[in-house]
Amino acid sequence: MTIEYDENGKFYTDVISKIPVSVMIQTVTHRIHGNIHVSQDRRIKDELDLPDKFIAVTEAVIYSSDNQILYQASFLAVRRGEIVWVMPVGENADSPKGSAE
Repeated sequence: MTIEYDENGKFYTDVISKIPVSVMIQTVTHRIHGNIHVSQDRRIKDELDLPDKFIAVTEAVIYSSDNQILYQASFLAVRRGEIVWVMPVGENADSPKGSAE
């Protein structure tokens, strides 16, 4: 790992710090609950807009259309073109009005 400093004391490194964000992802055929990793200076939408063909999901649980768990994996690569919607869940997400917790 290399660390470089500029004249103002700001440092630059080749390691990118990312924050895991718990999300629900709806694809064309399945629903996935897991974590996507967002750079500190980006939003979830910014990560989704990157040109990479796949987005990494960790601690993934894949559900069928009838809400049955099909698979669980510590890592899953999801093709961005198959994503219908993404919703943050957990303590950082707003709860829909009227939902039971």
